[in-house]
Amino acid sequence: RTPDHLRHVDKHMHGLQIWVALPKHLEQAPPAFFHVEADALPQWEQDGVRFKLIAGEAFGRRSPVPVSSPLFLLELACDTERTVRIGADLFGEVALYILQGSVVTEGHEHAPKRILVAKDAKLCTFTMAAGTTVHLFGGEPFPEERLIDWNFVATERSLIDAARRRWAAGDFPVIPGETAGVQLPA
Repeated sequence: RTPDHLRHVDKHMHGLQIWVALPKHLEQAPPAFFHVEADALPQWEQDGVRFKLIAGEAFGRRSPVPVSSPLFLLELACDTERTVRIGADLFGEVALYILQGSVVTEGHEHAPKRILVAKDAKLCTFTMAAGTTVHLFGGEPFPEERLIDWNFVATERSLIDAARRRWAAGDFPVIPGETAGVQLPA
């Protein structure tokens, strides 16, 4: 939501909403919020690429953002063209989101706002064009399938159906400062 004093001012903002499923034994845990200041995140430069570990563990580093399963969320940025070979430092599956610039992999150039997915993070080799920023997120897959329905994620349809009924009945806590509810989609 944009406050009135910013509605007619030039501004630039981007955000990523990354949904992380919980392990089955935690999927009905109460909601929680945890804030970490940007300067508390591990940041380093390697071969002309700036790295920021937003969540999880990678490259022998650990983010202070709490997680409940083995995963990683990284931001990589470069000012000049760089070939990145980081598969040996990652694990599980990985998705690469191109925020700005472009990425070349296996002879194909990929533009911003694209997601590339690899079932094996060890294959994570790509070339970033000058001025590129990407986000990599991944980790070990869960043994159980996850179902997604709007804002609800669960291992069983009955849990999603129950959450939908609770939402429709207004049985979720109100977010402080919110004045209008969000209707359950059909």
